[in-house]
Amino acid sequence: MTEIVRLHGVPVSIILDRDARFTSKFWKGLQLALGTRLDFSTTFHPQTDGQTERLNQVLEDMLRACVLEFSGSWDSHLHLMKFSYNNSYQATIGMAPFEALYGKCCRSPVC
Repeated sequence: MTEIVRLHGVPVSIILDRDARFTSKFWKGLQLALGTRLDFSTTFHPQTDGQTERLNQVLEDMLRACVLEFSGSWDSHLHLMKFSYNNSYQATIGMAPFEALYGKCCRSPVC
């Protein structure tokens, strides 16, 4: 949360599942104080949170490929996975997340 606020400001809303970490009085109080709306997905229906489920699937596939390629040192390559995802075209927004955030394509030797 600290990094999100530092880099992007306080979110208007957050979509979450009903995990106890997010339904606690502390979390709800913090978000109320920040003015952030909490939008909860339906319990036991992960398909109602399709955005998150799709992202989780993509990241799981990327992690699997990283583990297969780099075996014991896969965790030292997570920054490359993050870079790759943030600079890959996303049909739902019609551009890469980096471009959506900064208004320009990432300048990179591989992009």
